[in-house]
Parts: sequence; C-alpha cells; structure tokens
Amino acid sequence: MSFTELSPVVWTPSEDTLDNARMGRFKAWLEDQGYGPFADYHALHRWSVDDLETFWTKVWDYCGLICETPATKVLGKRDMPGAEWFPGMKLNFAANLLRLAEGDHANQEAIVAYCETRPVLRRTYGELKADVGALEAFLRSKGIEKGDRVAGVVTNGYEAIVGMLAATSLGAIWSSASPDFGINAILDRFGQIEPSALIVVNGYGYGGKTFARQQDFAELVAGLQSLKCVISVEQLPGEAAIPGELVTTWDAALASGAGQAPSYTPVDPDHPVYILYSSGTTGKPKCIVHGTAGLLVNHAKELILHGDIGPGDRFLYFTTCGWMMWNWQASALLTGAAVITVDGSPGYPSLSFLWDTVAAEHVTHFGTSARFIAGCRKAEMSPAHTLDLSSLRVVFSTGSPLLPEDYDWMYSHGAPEALLGSIAGGTDICGCFVGSTPMLPVRRGEIQCSLLGVDAVAYGDDGKPVKQGRGELVCRQPLPSMPVAFWDDADGERYRSAYFKSFPGVWAHGDFIEFTEHGGAIIYGRSDATLNPGGVRIGTAEIYRQVETEAAIKDSLVVGRQIEGDVEVVLFVVPAEGQQLTDELLNQLKVRIRKGASPRHVPKHIVQVPDIPYTRSGKKVELAVARLVNGSSKADNRDALGNPEALDQIRDRLAEVNLLPKT
Repeated sequence: MSFTELSPVVWTPSEDTLDNARMGRFKAWLEDQGYGPFADYHALHRWSVDDLETFWTKVWDYCGLICETPATKVLGKRDMPGAEWFPGMKLNFAANLLRLAEGDHANQEAIVAYCETRPVLRRTYGELKADVGALEAFLRSKGIEKGDRVAGVVTNGYEAIVGMLAATSLGAIWSSASPDFGINAILDRFGQIEPSALIVVNGYGYGGKTFARQQDFAELVAGLQSLKCVISVEQLPGEAAIPGELVTTWDAALASGAGQAPSYTPVDPDHPVYILYSSGTTGKPKCIVHGTAGLLVNHAKELILHGDIGPGDRFLYFTTCGWMMWNWQASALLTGAAVITVDGSPGYPSLSFLWDTVAAEHVTHFGTSARFIAGCRKAEMSPAHTLDLSSLRVVFSTGSPLLPEDYDWMYSHGAPEALLGSIAGGTDICGCFVGSTPMLPVRRGEIQCSLLGVDAVAYGDDGKPVKQGRGELVCRQPLPSMPVAFWDDADGERYRSAYFKSFPGVWAHGDFIEFTEHGGAIIYGRSDATLNPGGVRIGTAEIYRQVETEAAIKDSLVVGRQIEGDVEVVLFVVPAEGQQLTDELLNQLKVRIRKGASPRHVPKHIVQVPDIPYTRSGKKVELAVARLVNGSSKADNRDALGNPEALDQIRDRLAEVNLLPKT
C-alpha cells in the first residue's frame, strides 16, 4: 500500500469558509472581472501559472499594496536566474507594512510582545508607526543612508520589528541574528555585509535562566569596523548597556527622534530589503539578498490569500530572529492583524506555555515547528480539552516534514477545528513553494497544495517531471521572492551554482518530494541527504516517521554510510527519559521500520547517542553527521549549530562502535 493511499481527509472547509475566506473572495473577484470561472483551487492554480503576469498584477491589486510609481510591466525579463520583476516601480517596504496605521485602525493592537525577562508589552499601530519614525530619525542623524545595512542581534520582540521598519523606511537593508549565536557565527554573517548600524540586546532569557552578553557583544562591535552607531536594548532589566563610544540606549535613541514621521523613502523594486543567511554548517554562510517588491507581493499572497489573515486576526509564530519565519511573521503587519511575538523557550515554564498564550490572546493563527507538535504528542498533551481555543482557525507547521501521526494528534488533542497548514519553502525564497489553502481539505500526512503562482513539480534525474512517485522539487517559472543576488557575488556564479546547476534555467530547491493524485505534496527530506541503499532512493523522513512515533525514542537522525560501492543506513537514536537501546528495543525499531516503510529502509546500524545536532533554526544536521560517518575532511562550522557538542558525542560513539573511518 502506498503512502498516498493512507491519506484520509482529516479536515474539510465549510461552505462559509469556501465563500468568505480571503482566497474564496479573491477567486470570486477574479471571476467578476471575466477570468475563469474556476471550478476549484486546482483550476485557480493552473491559471495562476499559465498567466503568471496577470496573476501577480491581481495579487498586488487585491491585497491593496501601494507604490509611489507603478511598474511599466510585471516581468521585464523571465530568465532564471535574472528575472526582472515590476520594472519602473518605486515603492517602500515599511510603507506597505504600516499602510493600515491610519484612522481608526491606528488604535488597534499591532504588537503584543512576550518574553521571559520583561512584562508583556502592547503597542498599537499608531504607537508602532511613531516609534518607527523616531528610530529612523535617530539613524539618519548618525549618517545612515539608503543602501546601508542595519543589523540586529535581537530577540523576537518589539524592538526587532521597529528596527526593521525604521531601516526599510529610509531605504536601508535589514539583517538579523539571534542573541544566542556565538560571536564568530555573528561575525561570519555581519562581517560580510559591513553594517553601518547595529541594534543589540544586552542579553536574553531562555528556559528560566538569563544570559548577560554585554562583553561578548562589545567584542562583536569591535569586530565590525564599518559601524557608525550602536543601539543597546535593555532586554535584561537592570543590567548594563553594551559598553562603547558608539553606543546609545534604545530609549535615548527614540527620545532623540520623537515626533518625526517615517520617511518611506521610495526604492527600486529589486532594491535589497533583507539579507538572510544559509545555515553555514560547512563554512561562512551565504548572504542571500531579497528584493523589496518581490518579497512584499509574495508575502501578501502567502499571508492574506493562503493564510487568510486580515484585520481583527491575531497571529503568533514561534520563531527567532535568526530564522526566515521571523521575516514572514513581521510581514503579517501588512494584513492589519495583531502580531503576537514570543521570545524564550517554547517549553518554559512548561510545554503548555505556547498553547496557554494562544488561548489567552485569542490567537487566530498559530505557527510553530513540526518538532514542537511532535513534542506535544509525545508528552500526551491535550490543549483542545483543557483550553479555550475557539478563536484558533489555522495552525501552521514548518521546519521539517510533519508526521502523519502528528496530524492525528492535532485533530484529536491539539486543535480539531483548525486548518493544519503544513508549509514548506525556505530561507532561499523567504517563503513557500507548497503549503496550505482554506479552499481544500487537509489530508493526513500531506501538504495541501502548490501555492498560487508557483510552478512546482518533481523532476527525475533526467530533468523531466516524474509521472508518479518522488523526485527533486523544482520550480519551472520565476517566483517574485527568489533572491535578487548573493552578497559579494558580482558575476552571480555562486547564486547560479546554488539553484540552477542541476537543471539549467530551472530552480532546484534541494528537497525530495512527491506530488499526490490529490494535488498535495509529501516531502521526504533534503535531496542532498537522500539515502541510496542498493540503488533505491529513500528519503530520511520515511525513517523518521517510523522511529519518532515510537514512545521509547525521544529523537533520531539517519545518514548513509558509503561502503564498497553501496550505502549502509546508519540510524542514531536518543532514547526517551528512563529508556535505553536494549536488544528488545533495537529489534522493535527494525520491525517497525520494515513493516511501516520497507526492508530497504531498515538501518544496518542503530546507535544510541545522548543528543542530535541541530542548526540554530532547529533543523537536523544530517550532512555534518554524514561527513563524520564517511570520513570527509570538509570542516563544519560549529558556530552555526545550536548544540555543537552533539557532533563530538556522535564522533565518540562512532569510535566506540567501530564505525569511525580510519584516517
């Protein structure tokens, strides 16, 4: 029996949702103008990729985006790479995110900021706009200009959003990192882009502990010779500010510019708005540059149409400022919703904290990681039966494939009435290729659809779409939020090599995917981590599905070990508290994998380890472990990892069980 045959419907949109969700209203609006008619979402999607330029024009208009000078056309060039979006347009990113900070809506909540070290902070759209104008005025007084980089080592809270909006209002470029990053990791990022201004916290709280970092960040300031000013945020009340001659406190910076309005400096459509970073596990991270108009219109599509977010809604996405989901979350301001930010540990003071916050804040849209949902399932939580979640309409999940069993938990114990929107894309596009829509049912274990305007298919090694089964996730037509460049890549060679080397003219994303007969999608993991025992291509997610639904296992990681022209599957497991990898449990895992997947999936070696390494954005580090197993001399950037000691522990265990290659 195939995976897709195990995909029953677990949620169905009501007639009211089909008619009144923003995507349903968008469909009707198009039909009133003579497009369509569209029988269903799939028909709407086909039109959106067949008539790409009309589609993106209509997204811009329907979502009410604003510009100072309209574009002369939608696509000046369609080449990939090198597509030219909205030539001739002049616009401002912050102006669009604050476009509803006027009139009655100015008094509506814009930001509600939770953190472990300070009281909950609440600000209206009017107050947010005033602080953005004040901070922009301060930055200008320090000589910050259009095109300069403003960097933030900040927590997911109010100051990060004000800093980004102030920077983009004056036409500067925003780039951020989380304050738990090591100094070398931050310098590896910001050192490449040479920021003129730095907004930095004096420390942070996590899991009930506080971490003062003034001296560390003074070292960071010293390492960034391009800085003209530093703004110190009192994230740890009572602790000193960052020392140094360039430093101004946050309160003093706002006071100096009080009363000034945002300038909303117009920029070109491909003017950089954000610089994001690859994980950097094998060296210095790639600096991924996103353009203003393309990112804006794609986020509007994803948040307003696919997410069904608008005025009156309340949106909480648990993230850090080192992950692209922070940028995605911040764009929700353009919808007029209240953005609820949470900084700290998702498990403190208990695993129910996020669910408690969703209930207390009447959150309508809650975003988290697949790992968090799995943790709730394993802890046998049941927020649906202990909390009032009646406001919750959508739960977003990303970061890794969401297991079918987690769909079961969500619809029995988590949020049974909500649309469970598994979404997938990446930092590379600061958005999604596949994800959710209120116009389709949710099927167990499946992502609902390719997003509108996304011409995504699965390619085989021959560079042709696979008729059935899995392949490489590719995008055959330009997407507005594809990067405009990599920083310091004048000839574009690194950019081309990253996405267009496998299939010239076609974006290869690096995920192993299957598109189902329902039009849904199943992601099996990164294609560069795909296993090939006996020449059979296996996605790592297929093994995780079997292992991580076993109550005796807390976490796992699987890699391929090259041996004598073949591949052995090596599975690392972290037993649950009080458990050990006994012969009985080992055999139980093998039987479970054989029955649930196939004999080919059964690991040759199963090794108990204390911990699994993750990047700082919460992704398993399969490739670094694969290099250990295969004796690669390629160095890993340990500063990019949230728990680099886990790599050392795995190396030690490999030596103990005689799986470490001889050097």
